[in-house]
Amino acid sequence: MFIVKEYVLAVVLCIVTMLCWGSWGNTQKLASKNWRFELFYWDYVLGILLFSIISAFTLGSIGAEGRSFVADLKQVSSTNLLRALLGGIIFNAANILLSASIAIAGMSVAFPVGIGIALVLGVIVNYSGAQSGNPYYLAFGVVLIVIAILINARAYQLKANTSAQNHSNRGIILSIVAGVLMAFFYRFVAASMDLQNFVNPEVGKMTPYTAFFVFAIGVFLSNFIFNSYIMKKPFVGEATSYRAYFSGSLGNHLTGIIGGMIWGLGNALNLIAAGKAGAAISYGLGQGATLVAALWGVFVWKEFSGGPRGTKAMLSAMFLFFILGLAAIIYAGL
Repeated sequence: MFIVKEYVLAVVLCIVTMLCWGSWGNTQKLASKNWRFELFYWDYVLGILLFSIISAFTLGSIGAEGRSFVADLKQVSSTNLLRALLGGIIFNAANILLSASIAIAGMSVAFPVGIGIALVLGVIVNYSGAQSGNPYYLAFGVVLIVIAILINARAYQLKANTSAQNHSNRGIILSIVAGVLMAFFYRFVAASMDLQNFVNPEVGKMTPYTAFFVFAIGVFLSNFIFNSYIMKKPFVGEATSYRAYFSGSLGNHLTGIIGGMIWGLGNALNLIAAGKAGAAISYGLGQGATLVAALWGVFVWKEFSGGPRGTKAMLSAMFLFFILGLAAIIYAGL
């Protein structure tokens, strides 16, 4: 299987993760013109599962080092299998709330608030589980990102008008809950792998490719519970149905699948990089997706257009603190 052996390459892969995790939301924005997010989300989950299978039988099965996907799946212990499955279930609960927040508040709010919180808590959780990197630089980077989150939330509050305040508040609340849940999924997936030795992984542990596949199974299966409920009891608007999903156009379905595959690519690269960069740094950099998503939301989707005076200055400050925070996290691993 393909294994990363250099820290610089691990950082590059984490940056690609950042771009993928911060960009998949664009597919939801594109689909939302005529497609409910609950319906989009079924295809998104299929895209994640599809990419996990592709990565398992390509990068996860080539080369002489490590265990190939099929051999690895056969030897995994039930404990580690359940860990990766639970990681998928937690992620799906968090991500479906994040998708709802995107639908209500937009990418430039849902990501900086929700994924920003996930980044902060996730770095702490993953560092406590597998200590790797300078804790002082990690802490400094986390503090800077917290400041960026607070600035973004304040800018959004200033923009929201009185008539939309209830929906605006709901979008922020959903993103906060999503962020707290999102902080914990990665720890379970990382615990199912032997992060210290991908070349000769411990018996019963998984390679990143196998862990991703099992994680994706957890996402897929739990979606029949989570998304089915949200379809009947939506946060905003009328209930929808499976009939509405199957009546969607090919373009609608492909948009969701592509969105899931974009996220899946980022996740695969992030798990591969974790062996060299460590779980805390790998996860923290990947969740720098907040910055990427905010850029899309502000400059492409114009989600802050028409905001009151001072909004642009606050957004500039938010981007600055995010960049400095991410730089500190990268430096922590040198």
